[in-house]
Amino acid sequence: MSRGALQPSQQKLAEKFTILNDRGIGMLTRIYNIKKQGQVWKACGDPKAKPSYLVDKNLESVVKFIVRKFPAIETRNNNQQLTQLQKEKSEILKNLSLYYFTFVDVMEFKDNVSELLNTIDACQVFFDVTVNFDLTKNYLDLVVTYTTLMMLLSRIEERKAIIGLYNYAHEMTHGASDREYPRLGQMIVDYENPLKKMMEEFVPHGKSLSDALISLQMVYPRRNLSADQWRNAQLLSLISAPSTMLNPAQSDTMPCEYLSLDCMEKWIVFGFVLCHAVLNTDPAALSLWKLALQSSTCLCLFRDEVFHIHKACEDLFVNIRGYNKRLNDIKECKEQALSQAGTMHRERRKFLRSALKELATVLSDQPGLLGPKALFVFMALSFARDEIIWLLRHADNIQKKSTDDFIDKHVAELIFYMEELRAHIRKYGPVMQRYYVQYLSGFDAVILNELVQNLSVCPEDESIIMSSFVNTMTSLSVKQVEDGDMFDFRGMRLDWFRLQAYTSVSKASLGIADHRELGKMMNTIIFHTKMVDSLVEMLVETSDISIFCFYSRAFEKMFQQCLELPSQSRHSISFPLLCTHFMSCTHELCPEERHHIGDRSLSLCNMFLDEMAKQARNLITDICTEQCTLSDQLLPKHCAKTISQAVNKKSKKLTGKKGEPEREKPGVESMRKNRLLVTNLDKLHTALSELCFSINYVPNMVVWEHTFTPREYLTSHLEIRFTKSIVGMTMYNQATQEIAKPSELLTSVRSYMTVLQSIENYVQIDITRVFNNVLLQQTQHLDSHGEPTITSLYTNCNGHIAYFPAMKAFVNLPTENELTFNAEEYSDISEMRSLSELLGPYGMKFLSESLMWHISSQVAELKKLVVDNVEVLNQMRTSFDKPEQMAALFKKLSSVDSVLKRMTIIGVILSFRSLAQEALRDVLSFHIPFLVSSVEDFKDHIPRETDMKVAMNVYELSSAAGLPCEIDPALVVALSSQKSGHCNNIHCLAKAVNQIAAALFTIHKGSIEDRLKEFLALASSSLLKIGQETDKMTTRNRESVYLLLDMIVQESPFLTMDLLESCFPYVLLRNAYHAVYKQSISSSA
Repeated sequence: MSRGALQPSQQKLAEKFTILNDRGIGMLTRIYNIKKQGQVWKACGDPKAKPSYLVDKNLESVVKFIVRKFPAIETRNNNQQLTQLQKEKSEILKNLSLYYFTFVDVMEFKDNVSELLNTIDACQVFFDVTVNFDLTKNYLDLVVTYTTLMMLLSRIEERKAIIGLYNYAHEMTHGASDREYPRLGQMIVDYENPLKKMMEEFVPHGKSLSDALISLQMVYPRRNLSADQWRNAQLLSLISAPSTMLNPAQSDTMPCEYLSLDCMEKWIVFGFVLCHAVLNTDPAALSLWKLALQSSTCLCLFRDEVFHIHKACEDLFVNIRGYNKRLNDIKECKEQALSQAGTMHRERRKFLRSALKELATVLSDQPGLLGPKALFVFMALSFARDEIIWLLRHADNIQKKSTDDFIDKHVAELIFYMEELRAHIRKYGPVMQRYYVQYLSGFDAVILNELVQNLSVCPEDESIIMSSFVNTMTSLSVKQVEDGDMFDFRGMRLDWFRLQAYTSVSKASLGIADHRELGKMMNTIIFHTKMVDSLVEMLVETSDISIFCFYSRAFEKMFQQCLELPSQSRHSISFPLLCTHFMSCTHELCPEERHHIGDRSLSLCNMFLDEMAKQARNLITDICTEQCTLSDQLLPKHCAKTISQAVNKKSKKLTGKKGEPEREKPGVESMRKNRLLVTNLDKLHTALSELCFSINYVPNMVVWEHTFTPREYLTSHLEIRFTKSIVGMTMYNQATQEIAKPSELLTSVRSYMTVLQSIENYVQIDITRVFNNVLLQQTQHLDSHGEPTITSLYTNCNGHIAYFPAMKAFVNLPTENELTFNAEEYSDISEMRSLSELLGPYGMKFLSESLMWHISSQVAELKKLVVDNVEVLNQMRTSFDKPEQMAALFKKLSSVDSVLKRMTIIGVILSFRSLAQEALRDVLSFHIPFLVSSVEDFKDHIPRETDMKVAMNVYELSSAAGLPCEIDPALVVALSSQKSGHCNNIHCLAKAVNQIAAALFTIHKGSIEDRLKEFLALASSSLLKIGQETDKMTTRNRESVYLLLDMIVQESPFLTMDLLESCFPYVLLRNAYHAVYKQSISSSA
């Protein structure tokens, strides 16, 4: 190879392109952050966010002076004006150094780019994107990056103030200007109008740039087709030609097939602006430029910074002689872009939705096709990404009155299918690796070796590189994939990049322009190597949509539109998944923005998942409401109307009057006359199934090292709503003490639970966990949020009631005030069982504790009465066999009626508790019969000599299962804490006497049996004495009191009928029963 003074192989073009392009993106990121999100202010023009010395009124005149004189420095003649600056100089140097040196870095970047462009011109490098793709792409990327960087720099309003302030502060501190300031200041002034300046700058580079751009004439028009042309060509379809389905997707321009359209348009628009002279001489160049101008009204400079093409081009060309034709071209293209571009892109998105859906469906069924058809997948991703970015950019910068073309409610579907394809590639990466490892070693290596052998001239350096390519590919084997070996072809790709640079310069011994087949083959091989070791990087290159991070408002609006449209809600998961892209837009040269972008991705992902879960929760709640309404129709209380109508039918025949319209029976809603008839419940279920598909789409997603689980959001919302719904369904009114019947509430809760259980058909969540968390909390006094539960609500209800043992229920007693609370509707055995179902053993235990608290308060009052009469009672205890003395002592007792009343209240409470315990036992016997029978057996076989502490533990277990115990443990606990069916409920005294006695004697460690025998002796002696009295007042209700003694013995587990008969004749009891019965018959008559 002939090498002159300038040796191309020593210029390291490939390395310089790689480094400068990466650094250019880093500089763009820094400049963007200075303009938008820097440390000093978050957005230019926000006075509150700017540093004090940019808005301080004392410094305002100084800043204006510096900007007006910029870049000149005048410190001697304006000492008075700059005095204030002297005080702030150290603070200015500290805070503005980061920004100042970023501008210096931009200047150095510009110098390096200019040097590289001059080297390329000197080497007369050949550019053709279809042959030396990497070299041409990197060259065009560098030109566009350089252009956008200088344009973005010119948009920073405070650039002169920042640079000028820093330099003045530097001069005041160090006695001299910063050494970079003269060149930096001049650059800022020169690039006030960056494109105009760069048009002059690129005159010498016109030939290289125009050649590179014109090579796009075979690529760009083929990519920029209408949806109809795509449809006719059956683009991206795997099933259009079944016979070739297994054939590998091939192209002579492999990397160009998935090259971003947005990227090419930036190359063309900016490139031909910089070398505009070629537009007048080359029809191919003009054709490319016009086609790009017709496709968009604005281009992306960087992130959400845009460039309005037509206006900028008009402003640049209007002052150039002989450019009237170009100005007319611009106007025509603008009109066409405004009138047709929106429609064209809308149709493209419509086509891509169906094409990507077909592609994703086929690949999910046959993932093996990812091997031969990988190119189709990356083309689909690139095409879809271009259309989404175009829509996002233009919707935010609308230049026409009609906005219909920029509102796409189905964009979520397109994003969803992109995410599905991305997921397939990540999941089946090893499948693709196996395919392409075999492809590289068994086909590509052989073909490349033949091409190299057939080269007429092959210098030593180039020969070594190409031989290494062949050896690298030949050494590959499937076993490496199976063993999980890591592949790394970055060195091979960089060598190919170097080889392109060596063979593209003029006078190269091996010119790539003369060996196009070699270039095309190597481009294909490079694509195949990426399929083995760079799938993640390929996904970022072709389908990264992190730009949504900078269009937050549009992003959220698209999400809301997606949720509002039932047919699109199944694709709503694509929005949280997009948040996983955000971190890929960060750059190592600007680490400070990582935290900001990371936080934004987390907050948006959290918001989207939360909104999805709320929407699903609301739909489930609506379905539950409908189902509760249907269940309510089946309640027994509604059959009265049906019976009434049946009776009225007969009377209609007799009277001839028109009766009420016949009431619809429950279940009518399930009778369909027409399949097209859609009920509200159908719509709710459809909407729910669509949304649940989205929530269930991925088990979890990782956003900035945080893991999100969509299903947990739904579970959390269901728990909160279920809790509120259960309490709400009690319909408790504190003012009127109204509350839903337990049986009706249980029916509603079961309907609610049935609907919630059906959710498991849509989403893989553990609904049993929801039930356990919610229903267990409802058995406590307060839930985890400190709110009242159904246990506390039902425990607080009360009324003026009487107990009827035969009915096993309480009934209302007539009072002056009308009661809204019907005791018989709430306290019969079926209602108590329903209550036990709802509250469970924990809730019923709390109910018992509440009842015991009331009993303990009555016992406290009884104790006071005993203390008041203690002397008389002690005398009566020793004189029970002396009737005359007993009669005299009885008259000395005070507050006898109060004792009777309080004991009756205790009996009523214990009777209600007995009902509740019996209901609990019935419920538990149904649910856990074996466990209940074991507890019952354990209780029944406690030896009498068992230690009382042990016995109390057994009683507590039995009581929790609803079993009756000789000693009530709840009552023992309540009383031990105090260590400091007749209308009058008199029949409840028996239960009160026995339970209170057992509890008190247990607390005071006395013999319960002995004490009760003593009580029986005293009571029988007193009653026998009454039998001998003749005074009517004394003998009033004598027979009823005899029966009460009998009931006490029957209720007691410690007293027997034999013991009673030994001290009280049974004949008196028989006569008493007869007398009471006759009295009840006469009173009812």
